Order: sequence, then structure tokens, then C-alpha cells
Amino acid sequence: MNKKVKLTVRNQFTRVKTARGRKLSSKNWLQRQLNDPYVKQSKIDGYRSRAAYKLMEINNKFNILQKDLNVLDLGSAPGSWSQIILESDPSTLIAIDLLKMEAISGVEFIQGDFLESEVQGEISKILNGQKVDLILSDIAPNTTGHKDTDQLRIVAVAESIFEFQKSVLSREGTMVIKIFQGVGFPEYIKELKQAFKKVNTYKPDASRSGSPEIYIIASGKK
Repeated sequence: MNKKVKLTVRNQFTRVKTARGRKLSSKNWLQRQLNDPYVKQSKIDGYRSRAAYKLMEINNKFNILQKDLNVLDLGSAPGSWSQIILESDPSTLIAIDLLKMEAISGVEFIQGDFLESEVQGEISKILNGQKVDLILSDIAPNTTGHKDTDQLRIVAVAESIFEFQKSVLSREGTMVIKIFQGVGFPEYIKELKQAFKKVNTYKPDASRSGSPEIYIIASGKK
């Protein structure tokens, strides 16, 4: 399933007026959202967030979404990645998030932490003894504004996913993980290369230019 990203919206700037009680950071965020072409396009295309186009681009580059796969969507809310995954006609799609997610037909949603034994038990029950073919994670911990702290947090999440996949991901399976480049990044890449045949990094055009995020595509679990 390859689906090109087509931006059909007009690039018309909307300025947000300062309102009483609204912080400058909130004003800037709202203005950025209102003028983001991917946000506008997601409303036209019916996707729950602009993040849909990141996965679309990743798939166009690496062809990770195939029919009849068992897929885990970690950090799934509000559900735009699950929407894209469903277009590939997976065998099973399990979405997991700490936050609530509005139901999507064809998606098994679990609210909770994928590291908790209770959640892992639910995953196992849904899969009925099968392994997962593809793990996708768009998880990003809440940022503090302190670069080093935020870096350590997202690397810790990536490390936890790496440990988690050892018991659930099938041989030759694939992982896609969001991470930031910085402290711990080279070591994490090295760790992945020991466990997977191919490890690539990719920053989709849909990622905001000022964002430090990058996606790791690790395929062919050894």
C-alpha cells in the first residue's frame, strides 16, 4: 500500500489575535496549527491528525505496511496512524495508549501502558498465541523544555520498546520508532543493528522543520 501525500490546501496565512489570559506560547501554537498545511489537509482527508502523513511518507519510502500483518500501534491516540494502517488491510491491529482514543472499526484498542503485565496479557489474548509482524511507535514523552532531560526520556521509551519487542515481535519483523538525535542515540542505533538486519533513519517532510524527531526503521529481526 503506497499512498502519496497530496497537499491541496491553499497557503493562506491566518494571524491569531492576542486574547486576555492567553499565553504567548499558546498563541504561537494556535497560529502554527491554523497555518500548518498538514493540519488543514488532515481535515480534508478525514484523518485525526497531521501525523497520518508521517506514516504515509515512511511507508512510501520503506514499504512497511503489507496485507494480513499483525500490527501494534503504540502511542496511538488520537488514531491517525491506525487509520493509515487499516488501509493496508492488516490481519490484526492493536492500538495502545495511556490516553483514551475514540473507537475505530477494525482496531482493538487498549488503554494503558504497554509495559504493564495486564496490558501485555490483553495483547497476548487478542493475538491468540501469534507474534506481531510490525510494531509502530509515535510515542513522545511530555517535554520539559530542558533538551537533555527530554532526550533522556525519549531514549528511555525507545529502550523500553526494544526490550518489549524481544517477546512479541516475530522473526523478520519490523519496528518503526520515533526518537530524537542526541545523547544515547548512537548507542541505540548500534543496539538495533545487532538485533535487526537493516536499520534506517528517516525524517518525513510532514515532521515540522524545527522538531528534533526522527524515525528509526529496523527491519528483519534476527
